[in-house]
Amino acid sequence: MRPLYAAGFTTAFGAHGIAANLGADSPDAVTSLLVLGGLLALYDGAEVVLKPVFGTIADRIGARPVLLGGLVAFTVASALYALADSPGWLWAARLGQGAAASAFSPAASALVARLNPAAKQGRAFGSYGFYKSVGYTLGPLLGGVLVWAGGLRLLFTVLAVLGAAVAGWALIAVPVVPPLPRARQTVLDLARRLADPVFLVPTAALAGATAALSVGVGFLPVSGAVAGLGTVATGAAVSVLAACAAVVQPRAGRALDAGRLTVRGGLTAGLLLAAAGLGCAMLPGLAGVLLGAALIGVGTGLITPLGFAALASSTPPERLGQTMGAAELGRELGDAGGPLLVAGVAAAATLTYGYGVLAVLLACGPLVAVGLRRRGG
Repeated sequence: MRPLYAAGFTTAFGAHGIAANLGADSPDAVTSLLVLGGLLALYDGAEVVLKPVFGTIADRIGARPVLLGGLVAFTVASALYALADSPGWLWAARLGQGAAASAFSPAASALVARLNPAAKQGRAFGSYGFYKSVGYTLGPLLGGVLVWAGGLRLLFTVLAVLGAAVAGWALIAVPVVPPLPRARQTVLDLARRLADPVFLVPTAALAGATAALSVGVGFLPVSGAVAGLGTVATGAAVSVLAACAAVVQPRAGRALDAGRLTVRGGLTAGLLLAAAGLGCAMLPGLAGVLLGAALIGVGTGLITPLGFAALASSTPPERLGQTMGAAELGRELGDAGGPLLVAGVAAAATLTYGYGVLAVLLACGPLVAVGLRRRGG
């Protein structure tokens, strides 16, 4: 399992480590905010398009080859800019990293499900989410240190070495998991399965959690700056959010496996906690920022392992890659949609109203889930 956790760390560290430092150390490549936005969107855009595709391929040929191929491609894409060091190759490297992560991220999730019995999947996905949260937390910090020490090329070099090391580790330690026989599936069959509340409810909860997380990371520092707080205080608030999410995920997974927590109860509590965190973010001053960060972190930490465990337990084993790829697509849409929604409302009114609108949407999530279950039943 540890190489799979390392793969989760790699995609998170690569995504946030570079994104947080692109605008600070590459004035020759990032000539405007529009260019910066394009470079940031390349990674996420590739994931939105390709994750379901690679998930389906993983079901067809096996998740292990897709995992290894994705890690090797990530290594090559990272080494590309480390060797070339030109603005054009930066675009190519960023697109290649996103495409590679689209392969090995859903493959790793599918292997986590295949290599663990149903009674231990909560703990397994909790640990997987923990290491991804560590990558999200350390990415901007360690990435900044590496960029300060040797520029953006050093960061890409470290990512290339990390990708190669994890690929070698996975080649040695991850067992061969052959693809399972699959019944023929039409496009209509796929649409019906993805429209089933058994898939929609956990995926929507994952999307909501990711939306709250992205808004917290992106906009809580803005609220802190408006309140007169310095960069150290606002950075600490974001760290509190990531730390709470990292600490809660393994515990939520263990509680699910032990029967102390149900998927429905955990997802509902997580959405309400994240909504309460966004409500606290509407309060002025340091207290609102810290309370908002902590509650959003705890809420997303509850939802993530339970959502993936629910998807794994309700999916035929021969379709795990496809399901995980589609669920990751839902998370990416939440990752982009949450900040866009809050920014749009903030532009029309204020950031406080933006927090409030997203909080109401998350709080209504359990009611929507009940309606979907009744329709499906």
